[in-house]
Amino acid sequence: MSRSAAPATSRVPAASRFPVWLCLLLLAAPAAAGERITPVSADALSAVLGEHKGHVVLVNFWATWCRPCLEEIPALMALADEFNEQGFDLIAVSLDNPNDRELLLDPFLDKWFPDFSTYVSLENDMDSIVSVVDPFWNEILPTSYVLARDGSVARRIQGGSSAEAFAAEIRPLLARKSH
Repeated sequence: MSRSAAPATSRVPAASRFPVWLCLLLLAAPAAAGERITPVSADALSAVLGEHKGHVVLVNFWATWCRPCLEEIPALMALADEFNEQGFDLIAVSLDNPNDRELLLDPFLDKWFPDFSTYVSLENDMDSIVSVVDPFWNEILPTSYVLARDGSVARRIQGGSSAEAFAAEIRPLLARKSH
């Protein structure tokens, strides 16, 4: 009696399917950060900010190599949750090298800030992207800008800050309704 190939309807034992399942899981994992990171040029950031007019916006420029930046990210995330329903938006922009995204930024966010969404600058220098908000930026990171509902800069906050300090700048602007 000759052996024939198993019919297409036969079941493969679960033990032999496990490696395929594990491989698919591991391949899918890096996509998590990728879905939360959006490349942005200076022109595109300007358009994004225009889309948020009517809201109070905190634009945060940060980088993975900036310790004060990393220390304030949890506070920024908490503020976004706390004030979201009141017309507040957080726009984070990483100034890390966009070429390092897959090797550095994606795994970094997956490990430390899995619920944090950010843009990553496509510009060759930090000044080009930050000048969309502040042409006189002095290259201190982190730098955050609180924008009023009309899109104007209400406050620049540099060097890292607490949730309370950010909230003190945001609350009065949220209390003013747009016209």
